[in-house]
Amino acid sequence: MDGLAPAAWVIQCDGSAIPNPGRMGLGAVLVAPDGTRHALSQATHTTGCNNEAELGALVMALNEARARGATTLQVYSDSSILVEQLGGLAKPCVERLESLYAAARVLLESFGEVQLQWIPRHRNGEADALARAALGAPPKPSVHPSLRGLPRKKRRSPPPLPG
Repeated sequence: MDGLAPAAWVIQCDGSAIPNPGRMGLGAVLVAPDGTRHALSQATHTTGCNNEAELGALVMALNEARARGATTLQVYSDSSILVEQLGGLAKPCVERLESLYAAARVLLESFGEVQLQWIPRHRNGEADALARAALGAPPKPSVHPSLRGLPRKKRRSPPPLPG
């Protein structure tokens, strides 16, 4: 697929598990072809790992896109594992996740055309913030890509208390 029709919906999704494994928060942003944005943020009633949260966020977004009448999708995720598994590029995943991947595949196949693409974490900040907000956690501080890899300031230990 070289390009999607102009009527494509765009999805950016992310999941968080705090701690990992722990409570799961799901976040997604859907953008309709007319530019209308829909933000989704939901905590689950179950615990799981970050990979389960990533899949949960995708499934939540796909269900919302289906309910809104989407037929063509461009999906972005910062989970390389999710993209590789659903794109057929990776060997079979962890057995306990296979039913979640199967459910996601069925949903993806229900759309006319879908492109699934990995994006760097720093380009998925809004979906990440929505996933974390579902758990009552603040957004992660953003680090500009040009600053990545530079040495960080070391924090000094506070002086000992008198007495």
